[in-house]
Amino acid sequence: MRIIPAIDIIEGKCVRLTKGDYDTKKVYNENPLEVAKQFEASGIEYLHLVDLDGAREQHIVNYKVLEQIASKTSLKIDFGGGLKANEDLYIAFNSGAKQITGGSIAVKNPKVFEGWISKYGSQKIILGADCSDGKIAISGWKEDSDEDIIPFIKEYQKKRIQYVICTDISKDGMLEGPSFDLYRKIIQECSNNSDGQSIKLIASGGVTSLDDIVRLKILGCEGVIIGKALYEGHIHLRDLEHYI
Repeated sequence: MRIIPAIDIIEGKCVRLTKGDYDTKKVYNENPLEVAKQFEASGIEYLHLVDLDGAREQHIVNYKVLEQIASKTSLKIDFGGGLKANEDLYIAFNSGAKQITGGSIAVKNPKVFEGWISKYGSQKIILGADCSDGKIAISGWKEDSDEDIIPFIKEYQKKRIQYVICTDISKDGMLEGPSFDLYRKIIQECSNNSDGQSIKLIASGGVTSLDDIVRLKILGCEGVIIGKALYEGHIHLRDLEHYI
């Protein structure tokens, strides 16, 4: 299972929110590159980079941070937040992203999102399936949609999506453990599409301990995103060496 630390960006700084609420912003480092280099030095290979300004503004904003980390580390970066137009994707990939995550766009403008899958391939496009009470949340988690998470994922499986990042918003930043039942259900019900391929589910939100990581691996998650637990010292980079 891939270990994927998260860096969330507001105004060029490394921050964390609780349940996606911008009013809960806490700045952990004013230099995201410094944080990324610490991850790299510990053997980390992957990074989940989120442009929270972009999510709020509905277009890519912090691509310079992406460019800096991509050019000065060897981390494989998946980038999300505010990707709404073809130009946003061009900027993200041109700035060094290996993958991008699309959430709101997959709900609000599925034709555009499907076009991205066709153009760039399912290895480069991740479906963001963040939810609240089983409903997909959009617009930086400020809105709930009418989309139920399981049918939503299954529909995109038909369109060749492979990678899915799922955050249970009620768990995000709470340091109370992930939504194991939700991930179990997704893996069971979306285990195979018409081509016999399983989704590659990346769990995000609430990861607090090494035991959480072990349980997610046993469930069959392809990756786990770790954020606040690293910044608050609940999980230490040295503890992850075995899993890396």
